[in-house]
Amino acid sequence: MYAADIYRKIFRQSWIWVLLAFWIAIALTGCNPSQYKVKAAQVPQMVDDILSDPKTFNYPLSQEFPNVFSLTAQGLTFQNQLSGKEEPALAESWQISDDKLKITFTLRPDLKWSDGKPLTVDDVVFTYNDVYLNKAIPTDARDVLRVGESRQLPTVRKLDERRVEFTTPEPFAPFLSVTGLPILPAHALKESVNTKDNEGKPLFLTKWGVDTPPDQIVVNGPYKIERYDSSQRIIFRRNPYYWRKGPQGQSQPYIERVVWEIVENTDTSLLQFRSGGLDTVDISPEYFSLLKSQEKQGHFKIYNGGPTPSKLFLMFNLNKGQRNGKPLVNPIKSRWFNTVEFRQAVAYALDRQTMINNIYRGLGTAQNSPIAEQSPYYFSPKQGLKVYDYNLTKAKELLLKAGFKYNSSNQLVDADLNRVRFSLVTNAGNKIREAMGSQIKQDLGKIGIQVDYNATAFNTLIDKLSNTLDWESGLMGLTGGLEANDGANVWNPQGGLHVFNQKPSASQKPIQGWEAAPWEEEIGKLYIQAARELDEAKRKALYAKTQQITQEYLPFIHMIGEYSLSAVRDRFEGIKFSALGGPLWNIYEIQAKLDK
Repeated sequence: MYAADIYRKIFRQSWIWVLLAFWIAIALTGCNPSQYKVKAAQVPQMVDDILSDPKTFNYPLSQEFPNVFSLTAQGLTFQNQLSGKEEPALAESWQISDDKLKITFTLRPDLKWSDGKPLTVDDVVFTYNDVYLNKAIPTDARDVLRVGESRQLPTVRKLDERRVEFTTPEPFAPFLSVTGLPILPAHALKESVNTKDNEGKPLFLTKWGVDTPPDQIVVNGPYKIERYDSSQRIIFRRNPYYWRKGPQGQSQPYIERVVWEIVENTDTSLLQFRSGGLDTVDISPEYFSLLKSQEKQGHFKIYNGGPTPSKLFLMFNLNKGQRNGKPLVNPIKSRWFNTVEFRQAVAYALDRQTMINNIYRGLGTAQNSPIAEQSPYYFSPKQGLKVYDYNLTKAKELLLKAGFKYNSSNQLVDADLNRVRFSLVTNAGNKIREAMGSQIKQDLGKIGIQVDYNATAFNTLIDKLSNTLDWESGLMGLTGGLEANDGANVWNPQGGLHVFNQKPSASQKPIQGWEAAPWEEEIGKLYIQAARELDEAKRKALYAKTQQITQEYLPFIHMIGEYSLSAVRDRFEGIKFSALGGPLWNIYEIQAKLDK
């Protein structure tokens, strides 16, 4: 679930330098994707890019986005990214009981896995009972399945060869949407779940890592992994047993091969697209004007879906815990970070409008809520949501109120005269985030704070945030959607993505002294209440309150929502672009004309 975003515009002279660097890199590495396309067999294919190597091919253990599962995995239901409605997928239909406690799904007949083996109700029961609901397997999927204040999990049982029944202890409004979780193959994974290693942990925890031969990975999505070359590319081949059919009964997907080039720099992605090496590319605001003028000449179309539902935010590490007697965060800095006036002052000191004008070239909007604007549960500033418009005077007033002061050099110090200085990390290669990191450093310098800004490799950053917990502040993103409860694992204090105050999973080194603030607990309880509330008006009111609390206490200082912009070659037909899903959410029905 972690988001990857986009970049920034350059002028003609700097473009020459980037282009020169690109061709030098190609000469050194010898991995020009356009050369790969020439060498590839002339079959319908699409070449896309991804910013970093995958961390796992095992869905329940994945925390990254984008990931391969958008192509390889399928659940009982599927969210249409145009309408936002849940549609039948592996299940052809479902029935909800009168008391709203049971959902019975009927599977499609003759479903198969990518290895040709039957996909059955037994796979559904295995997926939920043996994996998602298994406490021995640390997975974020379990967080969105928890029901009520007791955090109980649903029960899943087989009714017959095509029907499976889910039962919840109380009404659970978003339950239909969570059944989109991918179904896993029991015949390929059950033994690894039941077999333990020397530490008593299921072998499943090391199953299907990125070093697994692709032919051993069994999937049910439109594509299967054919090849993975570390730091170079992932190649997907059409799954011949995929269940979807076209209007005339033809097998889907239509595109035979999908290639993801691993390009760790967004400037390079753009260069590869312009040179013909990529068929689609996300467009950063700084490149929009350049590419827009080349649409006809370059035989591509730019799609604009408006503000993205993903969230970009600055956050501080609020974790007060210790590992092996050593605090995760320097206690002096931890006191700053856990002071709400400090976080509010930082929010007021960030000049987001200048960021929109300069970094986003006007193709963005200020964000103020963790819930997507497209969601029916979004609570807007017009409705009363608190916002932090740029105001240095307010920022300084809040800092002085909280006991901070300024020394003779106009540097901010705390009551014990400690200079206020901390590190800020974000992922390297994302030009938008790199530019924003520099702007944050500059803005906070105006209120006397020194920021030590560092862009690091994406996988290294994720390890810091979810495993070592060794960080001070971070500029990060999360994907978003229409269902507010999808963020339950972020806002429940015990959740696997409660990143600003992360509690380690059972498989990680324990920490001592972890605690959640009262406002964190309140947000978690409100999410529980909202999930059980079937009256839509009351449910919206509960989520409105969560947004009011998050904007008061600022665990996330929301930044800018860029517009969802993508360019796709004209030779692809069937694109149904949306801000929710981008250009390829319906990859199964997109068609490609062969290059001549």
